[in-house]
Amino acid sequence: MPHIKMYCTAVCPYCQRAEALLRRKGVTEIEKIRVDLDPKQREEMMRITGRRTVPQVFIGERHVGGFDDLAELDAGGELDALLAA
Repeated sequence: MPHIKMYCTAVCPYCQRAEALLRRKGVTEIEKIRVDLDPKQREEMMRITGRRTVPQVFIGERHVGGFDDLAELDAGGELDALLAA
């Protein structure tokens, strides 16, 4: 399974939903980068994604986006293939 990285905050409901979806898909390890604890991490997230909102999810080297993007990949059957790579 590829490395999963998620920029998130402690109280974001979309971050919690993204994590729950990934867990349902069998993901056991998620590198969480808390942008609410370290503003420099938010700046880095914005620099590499062009987005301000959390979560921002990476599967391997691929930036898949936020929760809505992740759910759309799942609905389209693409998420399983990304996680199996």
